[in-house]
Parts: sequence; C-alpha cells; structure tokens
Amino acid sequence: MEGFKAAIFDADGTIIDSMYVWEKVDRDFLTERGIAITQEYSDAVRGMFFKTAAEYTKNKYGFDESIEDIMQIWLDMARHEYESNVRSKPFVREYLEYLRQKNIRIGLATSSDPYLLEPVLKHNRLQEYFDAVCYTSEVGRNKRFPDVYIMTAEKLGVAPESCIVFEDIPEGIEGADKAGMYTIAVYDRASEKYIDHLKRKAKKYIFDFSEMLGEDFNGQE
Repeated sequence: MEGFKAAIFDADGTIIDSMYVWEKVDRDFLTERGIAITQEYSDAVRGMFFKTAAEYTKNKYGFDESIEDIMQIWLDMARHEYESNVRSKPFVREYLEYLRQKNIRIGLATSSDPYLLEPVLKHNRLQEYFDAVCYTSEVGRNKRFPDVYIMTAEKLGVAPESCIVFEDIPEGIEGADKAGMYTIAVYDRASEKYIDHLKRKAKKYIFDFSEMLGEDFNGQE
C-alpha cells in the first residue's frame, strides 16, 4: 500500500462486535408486541438511519407509539449491552496502536448514535485512538453515499484518495468507493451472506485485523 495517510473505520460490525445487539433489540421489541421477526424486516432496516428505521417500523406494523418513543425504546434496550457487554473485535486495539506508531491519522465514520457509541468506545478503551468521529446523521445521507467518508477525511485533514476505509457491509464499501477511497471489507457474522459480494467490490477482504499488522504504508502493494 502506497501513500495512505489515514484509516477510516466503521464501528458496528467492523471494530466492535455489536451486530447481535440490534438483532436482539429488533427481536425483543417485536416479540413483546406479539410479532415474529422476519428476514424481510431485518434486511429492510439494515443500514437505515435510526429515525428512518423507526418510521418504517411504525408504518409497517401500525404501532401506537410515536417515532420518537420507538427510537428511545430501542436506544434504552441497546445501551445496556453497549456500555457493559459489547467488546471490540480481535486485534482491533493492536492495529490501532500500529497505525498510531506509523503516524497514520485515524477516523470513525458510523451510522451509530453517540448515546451508544461513546460508552462502548470508553468501555473498550478505544476512544483515545480516533482523531475524528463522524456520524451519518451529520450529513443526512446513509452509507451508500460518500458524504460521511468525505466529511471524515476533511476532519482528518487528508485527501479522500489517501484514505483506507474498513467496512463490514456492502453499502459502506459502495459509499467509500464513491468517495475515491481504498476499501477493505471486514468479516462479520451478520454480513456473512454478503462475503462473495464484498470480496468482489472491495479492494481487499480480511477476516480480522491481524492480517493488517505489519502492513507497509510506504511500500507498493
């Protein structure tokens, strides 16, 4: 890899092992209301803005709760897991430390909510590594679009073409590619069925961050 000056990471499913939380929240929320979760629903809300997912859920099932109430219920259900039980994925800390030693700028581009992200980063002692954090809610478009990646690069003070992006979902790889960034797909159980697609679309595919340790940023891949 040559000329890369910044690494931008997704949070959920990429550096933190958290996708089970949303599966649990979705299942528990619907089950409490006498509704069985379907794959159709899971696929529909995956990658949506949080508010958009709440709007979709309310409209689909006709719940009495307001969109704001649904969002708060979800957040409260998830927060306990995020601040107490969610762990970083294998070799994440080691790789972030390696990047720091190489003077590579480090950013986070996420669709998560600060109410959840801040405690999980603190719990796993990861917050100190990030020079910039950007949320899709700041740019108003999801990860199929390049906006959140471009904003993160701007905050890092690095040109988009000098950034590597790590993502676990096809939408993230698509958006980062549109931003002109070098894309690396990361394995996650929740996106396992998209492995072949991710391998085709991303420049590189890894199963964990041990595969990135020792990467020479000054050499030619």
